[in-house]
Formats: sequence, C-alpha cells, structure tokens
Amino acid sequence: MMPHDDAKKSARIESGAESPTPVTESSDEIGLEALPDDSAGADETDALRRERDFLADQLLRKRAEFENYRKRTAREREQLASDAQADLLAGLLDTLDNLEQALRAETTDESLRSGLELIHRDLWSYLGKFGLVAHDPTGRPFNPLTDQAMLHEPFPGYDEGIVVECFRKGYLLRDRLLRPALVKVARNTTEAPEGETDASDDDAQASKNVIY
Repeated sequence: MMPHDDAKKSARIESGAESPTPVTESSDEIGLEALPDDSAGADETDALRRERDFLADQLLRKRAEFENYRKRTAREREQLASDAQADLLAGLLDTLDNLEQALRAETTDESLRSGLELIHRDLWSYLGKFGLVAHDPTGRPFNPLTDQAMLHEPFPGYDEGIVVECFRKGYLLRDRLLRPALVKVARNTTEAPEGETDASDDDAQASKNVIY
C-alpha cells in the first residue's frame, strides 16, 4: 500500500466515514460466562435426596410401630375376653357340683330326678361350647399342675403317686386350669414318711395325712 493511501484512510476514520472495527469477545469466553453454576443445584438435589430417605425411613418405622401396637392391643382384647369368660364359668362350677351331688342322692321321685338330669345335661351342653372340660384324674399319675393332693396314704394295688380317689373334680377351660382336682394319692406301703414313728400312735397316724 502506498503512503498516500494510508493517509487517506486515516482521514476517513477521523472524519467518521469509516469507524474502527469493534473488539468483541470470543464465543468461547461468552459461553463460559453464560453457563449456570451446577454446584448449587447438585447440593440442593443431594439435600432433597437425604430428606426423602429420612422421611421414607420414618414412615417405615411408624408403620412397624403401628403394626406392633395393633397386634398388642388385639392380644390384650383377647386376654380380657378370655379372663372375663373364665371368671363367668368359674362361678358356675359350684352349681355343677351341687347338681351332680343331687343326682347322686337317692330319691323315689322320678320326675325330680328327670328334671335334674335335664338341667345338668343342658347346662353341660351349653358350657361345653366354650371349651369347659371336667377333670377327674382317678387311676392316673398325680399331676401337680392340675391336681391338689389332700391325702397321701398307702393303698393296696396302686403304685406310688397314683390318684386313688377324687374328692372334687377339677375343671379346665380349653388349656387353662379353672379349678384343680382335690385327690387322694397312693404312697409306697413299704416306706414310712419322714418323721413318722409308731403307726399305732395317734400322732403318727395323723402324720400320714399330709394336707397341702
């Protein structure tokens, strides 16, 4: 380019006929500055995720607690109902004893006996629906869980610990003992109980009858 061309160009710039080319930022620089800050969004996402996990864990805990509460209250209701039923039936045991004693009594009044038998049969039919069972252990080994020994005596023909007589029947409501049976239990005829002396002595004879 000739010197006079440079001078003309300079003159045009000064007069405003030609303005200098503006300096612009590169597209790379603009893109870097315009991108949002991802670190803040990541922190917020992590916080929400932790909160979600915490709430899910709390929900599972509350659900388990409620399930345990439901089962516990159901058991308590069943136990209360069972206790109330047992108390009601236990109050009828003396009535059963009296009916059976009346049936064992000798009478010439057949209508009276028939009436007692009918009442006894109907009452037992009703109570049996609830699972009430009479317990007479005569001839079986003594069971301390269901029997109450009133006497221990030698009894020919019976082994040690066998119930030889039932003074009063026991009763069970399903697997629950309402009343133990009062029984006499055979003991060994060759061995005297500890502390027993002369069998002919009144004190020694009384010591044979052990009352529990």
